[in-house]
Amino acid sequence: MSDPEAVCGPPGENHMKSTLRFALPLVLLLVGVSFASSSFGAVKNVVLVHGAFADGSGWKPVADILEHDGFAVFVVQEPETSFDADVAATRVVLDRSGPCVLVGHSYGGMIITEVGNHAAVRSLVYVAAFEPQVGETAGGLQSKTPPATTAIVPAGGGFVYVKPEVFPADFAADLPPPVAHFMAISQVPIAQEIFGAKTTVAAWSLKPSYAVVVQQDRMINPELERFMSRRAKSETIELPGNHAIFLSHPKEVAALIEKAAKAAN
Repeated sequence: MSDPEAVCGPPGENHMKSTLRFALPLVLLLVGVSFASSSFGAVKNVVLVHGAFADGSGWKPVADILEHDGFAVFVVQEPETSFDADVAATRVVLDRSGPCVLVGHSYGGMIITEVGNHAAVRSLVYVAAFEPQVGETAGGLQSKTPPATTAIVPAGGGFVYVKPEVFPADFAADLPPPVAHFMAISQVPIAQEIFGAKTTVAAWSLKPSYAVVVQQDRMINPELERFMSRRAKSETIELPGNHAIFLSHPKEVAALIEKAAKAAN
């Protein structure tokens, strides 16, 4: 007569096998949920790219709101010495940001259009910014629909800047005079050759995009902003104000960025 334990194994061993048989699918399910969460969970990172004649510190009011709302914020400080250098500086930040919304102001729109095909980028937000097609240049777009300003002049060494005495009216008319004055005297000149640099990618054709059109913008013609956002099929809002809209309307700009992040989930 055969021994039941020899055939079926000891009772403790059988219980363990039974437990593992039911537990294993549950473990696999939880692992799957974990991977899905990491792949499709909330986008909680934002990368901000400044434009010409400014630096990343201008994003502070927007960054403060985003951080308060639980986002990790990365501010690119591109050198404005060449288009390639600015794209490279942005790519370095994207390499460490994780899944993100990529935001560009003004000339920063050229940069995010070029680098926005990076795997970390889930969506793009253009703030009073260029949204070029492949092969277009910032200078070419400006010449087709000229802005109101005529105050961009040589700064020496192949760089250009905005005449400091005109900067407050043309770039920062909505801001307190002391703030606009300091922005004028601390502005970052940009290499003139950048305005002839052609984009090779139109990231807005690959990923969801959003845009802020600024109604009294004197640095980029509002009609050009509308044309570019329509062409890109960007979800667009319009705000009253001047070019430094990220400083005068940070709540509205941050809200659009957060909307982009939520939709990217």
